[in-house]
Amino acid sequence: MSIRVIITGGAGFIGSSFANLCVSKGLDVLVVDKLTYASNVDSIPKIPILKKDICDVTAEDLGEYDFLVNFAAESHVDNSIKDGKPFVKTNIEGTYNLLELARKNPKLQKFVQISTDEVYGDLDLLDIDASFEQNFLYPSSYYSATKASADMLVYSCGHTFGLPYVITRTCNNFGINQHSEKFIPTIMRSIKEDKPIPVYGDGKQIREWIWVEDNVKEILKLMLYKEGTYNIGSGDTLQNIDIVAHIAFLLGKAPKYEFVEDRKGHDRRYTLDTDFEKPKITKTLFEYLKEQL
Repeated sequence: MSIRVIITGGAGFIGSSFANLCVSKGLDVLVVDKLTYASNVDSIPKIPILKKDICDVTAEDLGEYDFLVNFAAESHVDNSIKDGKPFVKTNIEGTYNLLELARKNPKLQKFVQISTDEVYGDLDLLDIDASFEQNFLYPSSYYSATKASADMLVYSCGHTFGLPYVITRTCNNFGINQHSEKFIPTIMRSIKEDKPIPVYGDGKQIREWIWVEDNVKEILKLMLYKEGTYNIGSGDTLQNIDIVAHIAFLLGKAPKYEFVEDRKGHDRRYTLDTDFEKPKITKTLFEYLKEQL
């Protein structure tokens, strides 16, 4: 009998890559997605989709399954600063609903919560060593705070009800099918079209980048074989301003910087300690950009 996997948010950027990987491995997949602006059904053409908000999904909608993997989230930080309510609803209430369904499913092998490195907050501001990350959450935005809250719900469900779970905290992803609003697509499009490039503050914020296909392979391995909380990083850390310069170089153009007021509560540095579970990295951000440009 085949392994059945429910993937919420499976029509999004990372979720769709994971869904396609699961299908390629012979798993039986159902995607649950309310199909917002960030969804792309064309990225999962052969996978059945239940169009529904995770806050409203019922046990009857899902049936029995072996794994529930929750990618569904409101994830745009700027939007969370403007209005945090949708983030509280989806990221906290939605996760709670899924946990209640999963723990009552007699066939469940594991609940997988897809979190973010942003729950750790600004490592420069906190002045802590990355090795202490697992025990220290200090989110800076309503987005990251609601993701940290969702993680706490998963912990508590595991402690109180014995729910088997994995939480993955991943650095920034890049790859095809990423929504045009995100950093890398925005920079590529702006330089190609000779448009000014909006740069927050001095542009020297440091981020860690991982190819989406490397990330989802690691998630699948953790889903099948591990329990607990895991950071998924690459060690590929770059300043935002350097990424802009590199894309411009590959395109043979001079970037037109438009330095704008820094985002409220903008974190300067995200990096992850992944020494205990080092993922296999097959493509760096610069290698990807060279292929695309």
